[in-house]
This record gives sequence, structure tokens and C-alpha cells, in this order.
Amino acid sequence: MEKLTLAEAERLNNSMITEEHLRIHALNVRYAMGAMARHFGEDEEHWEAVGLLHDYDYEKYPEEHLAHTEEPLLAAGVPAADVRAILSHGYSIRNDVRPETNLEKSLFTVDELTGIIQAAARMRPQGLRDLEVKSFMKKFKDKKFAAKCNRELILTGCEMLGMDVKDVAAICLDGMRPHAEELGLGGTGEPVG
Repeated sequence: MEKLTLAEAERLNNSMITEEHLRIHALNVRYAMGAMARHFGEDEEHWEAVGLLHDYDYEKYPEEHLAHTEEPLLAAGVPAADVRAILSHGYSIRNDVRPETNLEKSLFTVDELTGIIQAAARMRPQGLRDLEVKSFMKKFKDKKFAAKCNRELILTGCEMLGMDVKDVAAICLDGMRPHAEELGLGGTGEPVG
């Protein structure tokens, strides 16, 4: 295949990922990556496919994440450039595959950033539907909120992209919001006030 397709990414991901929280995380990253592709004028489906497949080996090998990705994905026919993009989201924590392209830099950045968006949306009656950048930034600045999400990596990624974190967050929110129900972030109640 010339580039990873969404159908192939879904097939490969479903062969490895069974835990619901990991499936939802993959979808969060998928939709955020589609929005980043739109921002850069790139192929949305391709970027979504890479985003969907980025944690391919995580469920089976959480302590060795990305160490069991390259060989099986290449063997499955995933193009080397797409495998490299997936590996690059582990830069400085799992490997030394530095993000070089906008695709790689975006994946590196939105992987952690979508975790904060998800956590913030869960706190709101309307979920993702009315989560604005201003509210996201309050949560982003609160280091105790979604403490496992690595803000330093997000800021490093934003720097690589030459973008402000609030601008990347706005793009990700735009990409994720239409899929709020599928992501389990549709909220539980009516708007307050």
C-alpha cells in the first residue's frame, strides 16, 4: 500500500486493542489528527489512520510500548514512513525517533493533549459539545488536573510545530467535537444557566 488506509488501520488496531479506554484514546487521537491534517492541507483520512494505529502494541506491551510495533506493522504492509510516524510519538520517552514532518509533530503533540481534552470534557454536563479553548487552557495550566498527561511533551510538540498550545487545542476540539457521542464525551445533562 502506498499509504496507510483507515480500513487497514482499523483492522490492525482491532487485532491488538480490546480495552475500551485504549480504543477511545485511539479514536480521540484519530479525530484530532484529522483536524490537524485539515489545518495543514493534508490528507485527512491518512492522518486519521496513523492516529488510530499509534498505540498498536500498547495493550499487550505497556512497559515496552513501541518496541513491538515496527516489525509487525512493516510485515503487515504498512508503509515505512507511516511506521516511522507512529514510532516518532515516543520520541524522548521510548525512543530517539525525532518527529520531522508535520504529521509526526502533530501525532507527538496531540497524543497527550487529547488526554487533557477528554478529562476536561468528562467534567462538564455538556461534555465536549461546549468545551471551549479557554476552559481547556485552565485545565492545562492546572498541573494536578489529568496529571498523567505530560504537559512538557505537549509544549515541546507545539514548539516543533511553531504553534501555540491554545491553537493546537482549538484544532483538536474542532476535530473531536462532531464525534462527542462516539467518544463517550456527549455529556450527561442540560447546559447550566
